[in-house]
Amino acid sequence: MNLNKDNQEKSKIVTIAAVSFWILLWQFASMAIGEEILLASPVKVLKTMAELFVQPHFWSAISGSMIRMTAGFAMACTLGIILSVLSYNKSIIRIALEPLMHVIKAIPVASFVILALVWIKTKNLSIFISFLMVLPIIYTNTLSGLANTDAKLLEMAKVFGISPFKKALYIYTPIVMPFFLSGATIGIAFCWKSGIAAEVIGLPGNSIGENLYQAKILLDTAELLAWTVTMIIISVIYEKTIIGIIKMISKKIERI
Repeated sequence: MNLNKDNQEKSKIVTIAAVSFWILLWQFASMAIGEEILLASPVKVLKTMAELFVQPHFWSAISGSMIRMTAGFAMACTLGIILSVLSYNKSIIRIALEPLMHVIKAIPVASFVILALVWIKTKNLSIFISFLMVLPIIYTNTLSGLANTDAKLLEMAKVFGISPFKKALYIYTPIVMPFFLSGATIGIAFCWKSGIAAEVIGLPGNSIGENLYQAKILLDTAELLAWTVTMIIISVIYEKTIIGIIKMISKKIERI
Protein backbone atom coordinates (compact mmCIF):
# COMPACT_ATOMS: atom_id res chain seq x y z
CA MET A 1 0.00 0.00 0.00
CA ASN A 2 2.78 2.43 0.96
CA LEU A 3 4.63 1.55 -2.25
CA ASN A 4 1.54 2.41 -4.30
CA LYS A 5 1.12 5.70 -2.44
CA ASP A 6 4.79 6.56 -3.02
CA ASN A 7 4.43 5.81 -6.73
CA GLN A 8 1.30 7.95 -6.92
CA GLU A 9 3.05 10.84 -5.17
CA LYS A 10 6.04 10.55 -7.50
CA SER A 11 3.72 10.46 -10.50
CA LYS A 12 1.97 13.64 -9.30
CA ILE A 13 5.30 15.41 -8.75
CA VAL A 14 6.52 14.41 -12.23
CA THR A 15 3.25 15.60 -13.79
CA ILE A 16 3.39 18.95 -11.97
CA ALA A 17 7.04 19.38 -12.98
CA ALA A 18 6.25 18.62 -16.64
CA VAL A 19 3.31 21.05 -16.71
CA SER A 20 5.42 23.73 -14.99
CA PHE A 21 8.19 23.25 -17.56
CA TRP A 22 5.85 23.83 -20.49
CA ILE A 23 4.20 26.85 -18.85
CA LEU A 24 7.64 28.39 -18.25
CA LEU A 25 8.62 27.66 -21.85
CA TRP A 26 5.37 29.31 -22.98
CA GLN A 27 6.18 32.37 -20.82
CA PHE A 28 9.72 32.65 -22.20
CA ALA A 29 8.46 32.28 -25.79
CA SER A 30 5.89 35.04 -25.20
CA MET A 31 8.56 37.31 -23.74
CA ALA A 32 10.95 36.57 -26.62
CA ILE A 33 8.30 37.38 -29.26
CA GLY A 34 7.18 40.46 -27.34
CA GLU A 35 3.82 40.71 -29.12
CA GLU A 36 0.68 39.65 -27.20
CA ILE A 37 -1.26 39.48 -30.47
CA LEU A 38 1.05 36.68 -31.68
CA LEU A 39 1.46 34.77 -28.40
CA ALA A 40 -0.20 35.92 -25.20
CA SER A 41 1.63 35.11 -21.96
CA PRO A 42 0.26 32.60 -19.42
CA VAL A 43 -0.39 35.47 -17.00
CA LYS A 44 -2.47 37.33 -19.60
CA VAL A 45 -4.39 34.16 -20.46
CA LEU A 46 -5.17 33.47 -16.79
CA LYS A 47 -6.36 37.05 -16.36
CA THR A 48 -8.61 36.68 -19.42
CA MET A 49 -9.97 33.39 -18.05
CA ALA A 50 -10.81 35.10 -14.75
CA GLU A 51 -12.68 37.80 -16.68
CA LEU A 52 -14.59 35.17 -18.67
CA PHE A 53 -15.57 33.21 -15.55
CA VAL A 54 -17.85 36.00 -14.33
CA GLN A 55 -19.64 36.39 -17.66
CA PRO A 56 -22.96 34.51 -18.17
CA HIS A 57 -22.23 33.75 -21.84
CA PHE A 58 -19.09 31.85 -20.80
CA TRP A 59 -21.07 29.28 -18.81
CA SER A 60 -23.92 29.09 -21.34
CA ALA A 61 -21.36 28.33 -24.07
CA ILE A 62 -19.78 25.58 -21.97
CA SER A 63 -23.13 24.03 -21.05
CA GLY A 64 -24.33 24.24 -24.67
CA SER A 65 -21.23 22.42 -25.95
CA MET A 66 -21.36 19.83 -23.18
CA ILE A 67 -25.00 19.00 -23.94
CA ARG A 68 -24.19 18.52 -27.63
CA MET A 69 -21.09 16.37 -26.97
CA THR A 70 -22.94 14.26 -24.41
CA ALA A 71 -25.81 13.67 -26.83
CA GLY A 72 -23.43 12.61 -29.61
CA PHE A 73 -21.39 10.39 -27.28
CA ALA A 74 -24.48 8.70 -25.80
CA MET A 75 -25.92 8.03 -29.25
CA ALA A 76 -22.59 6.57 -30.45
CA CYS A 77 -22.33 4.29 -27.39
CA THR A 78 -25.91 3.06 -27.77
CA LEU A 79 -25.72 2.35 -31.50
CA GLY A 80 -22.14 1.05 -31.25
CA ILE A 81 -23.14 -1.56 -28.67
CA ILE A 82 -26.24 -2.60 -30.64
CA LEU A 83 -24.30 -2.95 -33.91
CA SER A 84 -21.47 -4.85 -32.23
CA VAL A 85 -23.93 -7.35 -30.73
CA LEU A 86 -25.61 -7.81 -34.12
CA SER A 87 -22.22 -8.23 -35.83
CA TYR A 88 -21.11 -10.74 -33.21
CA ASN A 89 -24.19 -12.88 -33.82
CA LYS A 90 -24.43 -12.42 -37.60
CA SER A 91 -21.24 -12.52 -39.66
CA ILE A 92 -23.03 -11.02 -42.68
CA ILE A 93 -23.72 -7.85 -40.66
CA ARG A 94 -20.09 -7.68 -39.53
CA ILE A 95 -18.85 -8.03 -43.11
CA ALA A 96 -21.29 -5.34 -44.30
CA LEU A 97 -20.32 -2.87 -41.56
CA GLU A 98 -16.54 -3.34 -41.75
CA PRO A 99 -15.90 -1.13 -44.82
CA LEU A 100 -18.26 1.56 -43.46
CA MET A 101 -16.38 1.75 -40.16
CA HIS A 102 -13.04 1.95 -42.00
CA VAL A 103 -14.37 4.79 -44.17
CA ILE A 104 -15.58 6.75 -41.13
CA LYS A 105 -12.18 6.33 -39.47
CA ALA A 106 -10.26 7.34 -42.59
CA ILE A 107 -12.17 10.44 -43.75
CA PRO A 108 -10.99 13.71 -42.08
CA VAL A 109 -13.37 15.49 -39.70
CA ALA A 110 -13.43 18.61 -41.88
CA SER A 111 -14.74 16.59 -44.85
CA PHE A 112 -17.57 15.15 -42.78
CA VAL A 113 -18.43 18.59 -41.41
CA ILE A 114 -18.65 20.18 -44.85
CA LEU A 115 -20.74 17.30 -46.21
CA ALA A 116 -23.00 17.26 -43.15
CA LEU A 117 -23.70 21.00 -43.49
CA VAL A 118 -25.65 20.21 -46.65
CA TRP A 119 -28.21 18.08 -44.76
CA ILE A 120 -27.98 19.02 -41.07
CA LYS A 121 -28.80 22.27 -39.25
CA THR A 122 -25.77 23.98 -37.73
CA LYS A 123 -27.12 23.62 -34.18
CA ASN A 124 -27.11 19.81 -34.59
CA LEU A 125 -23.86 19.57 -36.54
CA SER A 126 -21.55 18.97 -33.57
CA ILE A 127 -23.92 16.28 -32.22
CA PHE A 128 -23.76 14.39 -35.50
CA ILE A 129 -19.97 14.76 -35.92
CA SER A 130 -19.30 13.68 -32.31
CA PHE A 131 -21.57 10.69 -32.82
CA LEU A 132 -19.91 9.76 -36.11
CA MET A 133 -16.34 9.97 -34.78
CA VAL A 134 -17.06 7.93 -31.64
CA LEU A 135 -19.26 5.24 -33.26
CA PRO A 136 -16.51 3.15 -34.95
CA ILE A 137 -14.36 3.24 -31.80
CA ILE A 138 -17.15 1.95 -29.55
CA TYR A 139 -18.26 -0.56 -32.16
CA THR A 140 -14.77 -1.98 -32.76
CA ASN A 141 -13.81 -2.21 -29.08
CA THR A 142 -17.10 -3.74 -27.98
CA LEU A 143 -16.98 -6.28 -30.82
CA SER A 144 -13.41 -7.19 -29.82
CA GLY A 145 -14.60 -7.79 -26.26
CA LEU A 146 -17.44 -10.02 -27.44
CA ALA A 147 -15.06 -11.97 -29.69
CA ASN A 148 -12.75 -12.59 -26.70
CA THR A 149 -15.49 -14.26 -24.66
CA ASP A 150 -14.41 -17.71 -23.45
CA ALA A 151 -16.10 -20.35 -25.61
CA LYS A 152 -16.03 -22.82 -22.69
CA LEU A 153 -18.09 -20.45 -20.53
CA LEU A 154 -20.63 -20.09 -23.32
CA GLU A 155 -20.79 -23.88 -23.73
CA MET A 156 -21.33 -24.27 -20.00
CA ALA A 157 -24.15 -21.69 -20.10
CA LYS A 158 -25.77 -23.62 -22.94
CA VAL A 159 -25.52 -26.94 -21.08
CA PHE A 160 -27.08 -25.50 -17.91
CA GLY A 161 -29.76 -23.63 -19.85
CA ILE A 162 -28.79 -20.17 -18.61
CA SER A 163 -31.11 -17.47 -19.98
CA PRO A 164 -29.77 -14.93 -22.55
CA PHE A 165 -30.19 -12.11 -19.98
CA LYS A 166 -28.10 -13.88 -17.32
CA LYS A 167 -25.55 -14.91 -19.93
CA ALA A 168 -25.19 -11.26 -21.01
CA LEU A 169 -25.00 -10.11 -17.39
CA TYR A 170 -22.59 -12.66 -15.92
CA ILE A 171 -20.50 -13.83 -18.88
CA TYR A 172 -20.36 -11.11 -21.53
CA THR A 173 -20.44 -7.95 -19.41
CA PRO A 174 -17.31 -8.64 -17.24
CA ILE A 175 -15.29 -9.53 -20.35
CA VAL A 176 -16.57 -6.74 -22.60
CA MET A 177 -16.46 -3.92 -20.03
CA PRO A 178 -12.64 -3.35 -20.11
CA PHE A 179 -12.77 -3.17 -23.92
CA PHE A 180 -15.73 -0.79 -23.79
CA LEU A 181 -14.04 1.42 -21.17
CA SER A 182 -10.92 1.64 -23.32
CA GLY A 183 -13.03 2.63 -26.31
CA ALA A 184 -15.03 5.14 -24.26
CA THR A 185 -11.84 6.79 -22.97
CA ILE A 186 -10.47 7.21 -26.50
CA GLY A 187 -13.92 8.14 -27.81
CA ILE A 188 -14.41 11.00 -25.36
CA ALA A 189 -11.22 12.68 -26.57
CA PHE A 190 -12.34 12.31 -30.20
CA CYS A 191 -15.82 13.47 -29.25
CA TRP A 192 -14.53 16.76 -27.86
CA LYS A 193 -11.99 17.48 -30.59
CA SER A 194 -14.32 16.68 -33.47
CA GLY A 195 -17.32 18.33 -31.80
CA ILE A 196 -15.49 21.61 -31.20
CA ALA A 197 -14.12 21.53 -34.77
CA ALA A 198 -17.70 21.17 -36.01
CA GLU A 199 -18.79 24.10 -33.83
CA VAL A 200 -16.00 26.31 -35.21
CA ILE A 201 -17.27 25.62 -38.74
CA GLY A 202 -21.01 25.50 -38.04
CA LEU A 203 -20.99 28.32 -35.45
CA PRO A 204 -24.06 27.28 -33.40
CA GLY A 205 -25.14 29.74 -30.71
CA ASN A 206 -24.00 29.16 -27.12
CA SER A 207 -20.95 27.07 -27.99
CA ILE A 208 -17.23 26.99 -27.28
CA GLY A 209 -16.53 26.74 -31.01
CA GLU A 210 -18.40 29.97 -31.74
CA ASN A 211 -16.36 31.83 -29.09
CA LEU A 212 -13.10 30.38 -30.42
CA TYR A 213 -14.01 31.62 -33.90
CA GLN A 214 -14.98 35.10 -32.66
CA ALA A 215 -11.69 35.40 -30.73
CA LYS A 216 -9.79 34.40 -33.87
CA ILE A 217 -11.65 36.93 -36.05
CA LEU A 218 -10.89 39.71 -33.55
CA LEU A 219 -7.24 38.58 -33.28
CA ASP A 220 -7.71 38.29 -29.51
CA THR A 221 -4.98 35.71 -28.86
CA ALA A 222 -5.40 35.89 -25.08
CA GLU A 223 -9.10 35.01 -25.28
CA LEU A 224 -8.44 32.37 -27.92
CA LEU A 225 -5.90 30.67 -25.64
CA ALA A 226 -8.16 31.18 -22.62
CA TRP A 227 -10.97 29.28 -24.35
CA THR A 228 -8.48 26.61 -25.46
CA VAL A 229 -7.17 26.10 -21.92
CA THR A 230 -10.76 26.03 -20.62
CA MET A 231 -11.65 23.42 -23.22
CA ILE A 232 -8.72 21.22 -22.13
CA ILE A 233 -9.68 21.47 -18.45
CA ILE A 234 -13.33 20.69 -19.17
CA SER A 235 -12.33 17.78 -21.41
CA VAL A 236 -10.30 16.20 -18.58
CA ILE A 237 -13.09 16.70 -16.03
CA TYR A 238 -15.69 15.45 -18.52
CA GLU A 239 -13.66 12.32 -19.29
CA LYS A 240 -13.13 11.44 -15.63
CA THR A 241 -16.82 12.04 -14.87
CA ILE A 242 -18.15 9.90 -17.74
CA ILE A 243 -15.67 7.08 -17.17
CA GLY A 244 -16.42 7.23 -13.43
CA ILE A 245 -20.17 6.88 -14.13
CA ILE A 246 -19.56 3.93 -16.47
CA LYS A 247 -17.36 2.20 -13.86
CA MET A 248 -19.98 2.81 -11.17
CA ILE A 249 -22.69 1.26 -13.36
CA SER A 250 -20.37 -1.66 -14.11
CA LYS A 251 -19.79 -2.32 -10.40
CA LYS A 252 -23.51 -2.21 -9.71
CA ILE A 253 -24.11 -4.74 -12.49
CA GLU A 254 -21.46 -7.02 -10.99
CA ARG A 255 -23.26 -6.95 -7.61
CA ILE A 256 -26.57 -8.08 -9.13
